[in-house]
Amino acid sequence: MSREIQVTFDGADPNALMEFWCEVLGYERDAPPPGFDTWDAALDAFGVPSAERNSRSACHDPDGSGPRLFFQQVPEGKAAKNRVHLDVRTAPGLQGEERMAALEAESRRLVALGATRRERAEPDPPLSHGFLVMADPEGNEFCLD
Repeated sequence: MSREIQVTFDGADPNALMEFWCEVLGYERDAPPPGFDTWDAALDAFGVPSAERNSRSACHDPDGSGPRLFFQQVPEGKAAKNRVHLDVRTAPGLQGEERMAALEAESRRLVALGATRRERAEPDPPLSHGFLVMADPEGNEFCLD
């Protein structure tokens, strides 16, 4: 039996991190609960103080094929390299310089959104077709693959 997964990110600013990943992946912010037009209206009705409204956020793949992403506020900053990371499949099927050019173009787009470029791994067939190591605005590593 297969299971559905959710990927959870810890961070200081869940809403900003969620917006970044929506732009990276083409995801959409989760809709407010039924009966509410906005999240603010729902949070008002639930009595959530304004100081706690950026404590969590979530988004999803509008096509329903990717996992839901959940963002939760934590007091501590990132201290070490991720043990698990996302590979954002930016150039599937491309090889050589065409592939690396596509990865570089996506890297420039994401840097403009707040990402940091960390490293470029050159193609080394058949073991690797090349990739870029990036970090989101809170330092979580991911790869453009």
